[in-house]
Amino acid sequence: MAKITLEKLRHSYLSNPSEAMDWALKELNIDWSDGGAYALLGPSGCGKTTLLNIISGLLTPSEGRIRFDGRDVTGLAPVERNIAQVFQFPVIYDTMTVYDNLAFPLRNRGVEPARVDQRVREIARLLELDDMLSKRAAGLTADGKQKISMGRGLVRDDVNVIMFDEPLTVIDPHLKWKLRSKIKELHQRVRATMIYVTHDQTEALTFADQVVVMREGEVVQIGTPVELFERPAHTFVGHFIGSPGMNVLPCELRDGATFVGDCHVPLAGPVGNGLAAAKLELGVRPEFVHFAEKGIPAQVVRTVDTGRYRVVETRAGGVRVYVFCTDDDVIPEGSTHLAFDPARTGLYADSWLVAG
Repeated sequence: MAKITLEKLRHSYLSNPSEAMDWALKELNIDWSDGGAYALLGPSGCGKTTLLNIISGLLTPSEGRIRFDGRDVTGLAPVERNIAQVFQFPVIYDTMTVYDNLAFPLRNRGVEPARVDQRVREIARLLELDDMLSKRAAGLTADGKQKISMGRGLVRDDVNVIMFDEPLTVIDPHLKWKLRSKIKELHQRVRATMIYVTHDQTEALTFADQVVVMREGEVVQIGTPVELFERPAHTFVGHFIGSPGMNVLPCELRDGATFVGDCHVPLAGPVGNGLAAAKLELGVRPEFVHFAEKGIPAQVVRTVDTGRYRVVETRAGGVRVYVFCTDDDVIPEGSTHLAFDPARTGLYADSWLVAG
């Protein structure tokens, strides 16, 4: 297990990058503590896998350093970094049994047979493979093969870091929750440093202690699941996390107060100076919007019942605004007004949180 430090890390797939868009990864400075569970979360193409491959040694960064427990490993090959990696698609030996697949990483390092057997059976129980250890991997479903691939990454207990690159892509939806829980259980048991790459917010938020949210090669926020939900540092984080995501409305500042159209929208804290030239927006999650007699004028468009709550879509000045309602709430028809919880409403300048 290791503390991982990224220092002024940048990467471009071009030989002579000259502008911001040429960089697949913009400058990153990150510290991951020894034994932590971390997720890299963002849409396809945001740089998650590039960063994972740099940490693993499959890719050398254009600039910057990677350190494991303070040791510079930037120029080391993957085998010298002592890592385990689980890829998006299964990496197994079809001609071997499930048992031999799980045992291979240990046998390859000369681990004594008794310890090999102990670890293989422990991981097989964790992943519910213990009833098929004698079967050949070639005859298993895609789910089964990916579970073997995950087991091969988890079976070693001496690695610096275990990395998962969207490992549940080929897993049936009804099994994903169970496997996420199993990985989390293993982390809590062995406290190995784990980095989990995904574009699925549910996977990231249920697995990680700290989530790194990425967009266009840039880290826009690092925080706990609660911090990302309650205090998005960037409007992208608010949009990306939550279903539906955070409502974002254009606003103006007048004498230090925020207005949407002609309606004053109070915030819990003071608004700083120097924001006149910025693009200003208010962000508030649907959970903290409610119907009121006074407030921002809106039109009710439709209601969708999700079982736990009803999601009401409204339009306020041409902007879509969602409201979460319980079965006990009265949903108006046609014209209405919206009010926001001041303690849960943020002011964003050029997409970055500045107040609230």
